[in-house]
Amino acid sequence: MKSGKPVPEADLDLLRLDRQVCFPLYAASNLITRLYHPVLSRLGLTYPQYLVLLVLWEQSPQSVGNFSELLHLDNGTVTPLLKRMEAAGLVTRQRDPQDERRVLVSLTEAGDALRHEAQQVPLTLGKGLHMSSAEIETLRDAVQNLVRILARREQSGGGG
Repeated sequence: MKSGKPVPEADLDLLRLDRQVCFPLYAASNLITRLYHPVLSRLGLTYPQYLVLLVLWEQSPQSVGNFSELLHLDNGTVTPLLKRMEAAGLVTRQRDPQDERRVLVSLTEAGDALRHEAQQVPLTLGKGLHMSSAEIETLRDAVQNLVRILARREQSGGGG
């Protein structure tokens, strides 16, 4: 439906795909996930499962709430993911004895054993992008800074 008013040319330019910040970030995320897919599938993991394991390899147990916060996912996404990982024997979930409202997630021996095999996963990015370690660190730092800015905006209620 047309409003009858012509749209100024400058406004049309703002709607070009190549002028967007959101699109290259979205596309890069999808393409990186695809780059990791063959390596992760050999481990029997999806990319979100790999992220959960990264968190647990740093410190186990973790609460479901911590996963939501660290991975920037809502509980409705995290809970089914953790249930699938529990069914696969990678993690256990149990109520926190000190606070029954919280569910704690811990690594199983099988989940912990994947750590050694997963050492190759981060190298996939450098090989796939033909970037040096320094270039990857610079890119990672810039993207992490953007995530911090966006997370602060969301936490302050400016998300919409």
